[in-house]
Amino acid sequence: MKIGIFLGSPRINGGTYVIYEHASRLKKKGHQVILVTKQEVTSEDYAWHSSAHELEWLTLEQAKLTTFDMMLATWWQSPFLLHEVRATHYAYFVQSIETRFFEQPNPQSYSTLDNIIWQDLCEKTYSYALPIITEATWIQEYIYEKYNNFPQLVRNGIRKDIYTAEGNALAPREPDRFRVLVEGPVDVAYKNVPTSIRLAKEAGADEIWLLTSSPIDQHEHVDRVFSQVPIHETPEIYRSCDLLLKLSYVEGMFGPPLEIFHCGGTALVYDVTGHDEYIVHNQNSYVVTRDDEEKVVQLLKQLKDNPEELVRLKQGAAQTASEWQDWDACSTAFDQALQYIASSKPTSRAYLKRYTEELFSTPETILKAGVLDTFIEREQASWEGKATNKNNFAQFYWNSEGMFNDEQVETKHYPAEEWSTIRFKLTIDTSPIWLRIDPSVRMGLLELDFITVYNVTQEKEILAFREPEDFRVLFLAGEAKWLFPAKRNIIFSYGRAPRLQLPRIEEDMAQPGDCLEITITVQETGIQDFFTQHKPIFPDQVQDTRAPQSWWKKLLK
Repeated sequence: MKIGIFLGSPRINGGTYVIYEHASRLKKKGHQVILVTKQEVTSEDYAWHSSAHELEWLTLEQAKLTTFDMMLATWWQSPFLLHEVRATHYAYFVQSIETRFFEQPNPQSYSTLDNIIWQDLCEKTYSYALPIITEATWIQEYIYEKYNNFPQLVRNGIRKDIYTAEGNALAPREPDRFRVLVEGPVDVAYKNVPTSIRLAKEAGADEIWLLTSSPIDQHEHVDRVFSQVPIHETPEIYRSCDLLLKLSYVEGMFGPPLEIFHCGGTALVYDVTGHDEYIVHNQNSYVVTRDDEEKVVQLLKQLKDNPEELVRLKQGAAQTASEWQDWDACSTAFDQALQYIASSKPTSRAYLKRYTEELFSTPETILKAGVLDTFIEREQASWEGKATNKNNFAQFYWNSEGMFNDEQVETKHYPAEEWSTIRFKLTIDTSPIWLRIDPSVRMGLLELDFITVYNVTQEKEILAFREPEDFRVLFLAGEAKWLFPAKRNIIFSYGRAPRLQLPRIEEDMAQPGDCLEITITVQETGIQDFFTQHKPIFPDQVQDTRAPQSWWKKLLK
C-alpha cells in the first residue's frame, strides 16, 4: 500500500517516536510510507531517531498532488486535513484523548484564552465516522462508550536491541546512592516535571537527573540535564538511574517506564491513564494517587532507606520487560490493522469535507458570540458602576513579504481601560520587512497616543506616529474602522481583530541583524467609558455619564 501519515511535529516527543517506529517497519514490509507535514522538514528535525531518514517526506501542498491507498490522521487537528488529500481509505491513529492536554483558561495568557472552544473541537474529532487504531485499552473503551466506535488495539512495542540491562552507563549505579531520573518537557503543564523534581529533592534523593525534550542545559535542583537526546543514547541514561519518577497527569500508553524496566530500573508514577497496561503497584513499580505528594515523598524515602525494597521492584520490572513484545511484533499487528481497514468499506472523502466544515462553523460562531458577550457585560458593568474584566492583549507580527502568519508573532498582555505602553523587540534577518500590530482582542474603542519603531542597533528612530494626522499612513483592517476619519488616532473595534499594518521598513532604515524596538501606547475602553471620559468633546451626544444607545449604534453601520 501507499500509506500517508500526517505528522504534527518531526521533533522529539513520545507520539512522534511511536509513529517513526511503526512507519519504518511498515516500509520494511514493502509498503510505501510517506510522512506528511504542514511545513518543510529538514534532516536535523528528525536526526534524533535512527530510522526517520529512511522515510519519504512531503508537505501537505505536495501531498495534494498524489493519491494514497491509506491516509492516517495522528493528532487532533489532522482529521480536519484528511479531506484535502486523495486516498482510497482514511483512518485515525489515536495515541491519547488529547482533550485532556488543554490548560485551563488563564485571563492573562493569550495562548489559553479560547482553550474551552478548541478543547470542545478536539473532542469532536473522535466523533468522525472513521476506523480508529489506538495503543491503550482505556482509549479503546473511552471511544466505544462515548462514540460507539470500537478501535483496534495495537499496544506500543519496545526497542529490545537498545533497551537492555547490560551495556554502557554514563555513571554506574552505586548501592549507597539513590539516583532518580525525571523525564519530560519542563514547560508542558500536564507532564508535571517541575513538581517531580521538587518532590525528588524533598525526599532526599542523592542525585536527580533530568531527561527532557526542552532545549535547556540546567534546571533548579537537577544534578545533570540531558536535553534532546537521540533515542539510541537514552539507554545509557536509564542504566545509570535507579528509578524513573514520572508524575504526568495525562498519557496514552507512556513508554519511559517500560524503557527503564528494560534497562534495570523501576518507576514511581501517578495513577495516570494508561499506566495499567504494564505497571503493577508494589510489583514492578509504585503507583500513587494523583497529587498525593506526601505519599510520593514517603515512598521515595522508603526506597532510598531500604535498598532491598528497591531491588525487589527492579526484579519485578525486569520480569515485566522480559514478557513485553518488541516493535517488530507490534508493528506486524499495526500492519494487520491497516489491512483490515483496507478490506472494509472506505470512508467518503465528501463526508469528511462536509463534516469538517460543520465542525468549524461552530467555533467561529462561539468566538464571535464570546466577543459580543464580553462587550455587553462590560457595558452593563460600566453602566452600573461595577468593576470589569480588564485583561487585553496586543499582538505584533512581522514578515518579509507582508504575508503575516502565526509563526512570526509575539503577544503581550496589558490592562484595558487605562493607558498602557507596550514594547516588542525584534532582530530582523531580512530587509525590507513588513510589520503589523493588532492592538486589541476586544470589542471597544482604542485611543492611540503614539507608535514608534526604533532601530536599537543604529540608535535612530525610523518610524513615528504621534499626531492624529500621522496615523493616516497606517492601513487599518479587520473588524474595525477609524472612529473619526479626519482624526485618525481612535479606532472603533466591533470584533476581535483590528489590524494596523505599518509602512514597509526599507533597507536604508534597517539591515539584517539590526534590533528593532516597536512601542505602542494605547488605551482600550468600552463605549460607555470612552464617552464619559470625553464628555467635554461631545456635549450634544453625552448627557449625565451615559452615552445614548443611538450614538454607538450608528457606529456599527
